[in-house]
Amino acid sequence: MTARGTIGIPQDGKMTVCHYWVKYFDEGSEFGIDGGRISKLSIKIDGKITCCYDRGWDEEPEDDATGAALAILIREYN
Repeated sequence: MTARGTIGIPQDGKMTVCHYWVKYFDEGSEFGIDGGRISKLSIKIDGKITCCYDRGWDEEPEDDATGAALAILIREYN
């Protein structure tokens, strides 16, 4: 299954918009994030990919907004 959408992260008095795409399954897998259900994920801020997982980390989150969006997605789909 896939999901896509946006998450607004409040930051420095404004809202940072994180666009995401997630591919997830009904059960966890060795290829999922921390053995979970998410096998592919990308997060973009201002058109730039800030996080990418494709059965392993291609680009881990390095900023607070991306980290917060990732935490929300893991809670929702993993």
